[in-house]
Amino acid sequence: MPGVVLDYYLSQGYYRMRQDLFTCQFLPHADQLYTVHWLRLVLRHVQYGSKQRHLLRLNAPFTVTVQPFRLTAEYEALYNLYHQSITFDASPTLEELLLDDTSHSLFKTEVIEVRDGDVLIAAGIFDQGTDSIAGIVNFYHPAYRKHSLGKYLMLLKIAHASQQQKTYYYPGYLVHGYPKFDYKLFACPAATEVFDCRNGRWQPFSWEEVARQSAALQVDWQSEHDND
Repeated sequence: MPGVVLDYYLSQGYYRMRQDLFTCQFLPHADQLYTVHWLRLVLRHVQYGSKQRHLLRLNAPFTVTVQPFRLTAEYEALYNLYHQSITFDASPTLEELLLDDTSHSLFKTEVIEVRDGDVLIAAGIFDQGTDSIAGIVNFYHPAYRKHSLGKYLMLLKIAHASQQQKTYYYPGYLVHGYPKFDYKLFACPAATEVFDCRNGRWQPFSWEEVARQSAALQVDWQSEHDND
C-alpha cells in the first residue's frame, strides 16, 4: 500500500486489522455499547513530563533497534508469553494478528526491538506511511512488567517517527467510559487529537470533547434504531 494512501485512510479514522483497513464508532462489551474515539499525536507538539522522562531513564540500559518487520519464531515466542499474561481478548498468534494466513503484507511494516543483553524483551510493530506511522501492536516479556515496556515502545515510536520528520503518530483508539485503552494518552495528551467522525475533523483532545462526541454518537445510534 502506498504511504500516501495509508496516510489518507488514517486521517479519516481508519486503521489496520490484519491485512484490511476498518473503522468503527462503537465497541460492545459486557452488555453495554461504548463509543470509540480515534487518536493521533501531532509530533511537533510532543513534550515529555517527569513520568515520560523517568521511563526513558529506567529503560536506558536496554538496547533498541529498528528494522523492517519479518515474522520470526523469536517474535512468536515472545508474543505467546505476552498473550498468556494479558486479561483481554487478542489474537492467539502474531501471524494471525498481522497476516491472517497470507504470506505477503500489503503494508510497509517495521519493528522496534528492545533487548536486555541478547534477550528480546519487547517488540513494537508499526506501519509506515509517507507522513505518518500507525502503531499496530506492542508486546513484551511479563517478567519486565515494572518497566512499562508497552508505554516505553510508544515513546520509541514517537522518537523514530520524529527522526524521520513525520507529522503524525496514530496509536489507535480509546473508549469513552472504559479506561482499559487510556494508556494511549500516556505520551502527551496536549499533543493528542481526537477524530470527530460526524464531521470528519480532528479536534484537540480533552475528556470534555470525547464526552461531547460520545453523547452525539449515542443520539445518532438511538435515532437510527428507533426508526428501524
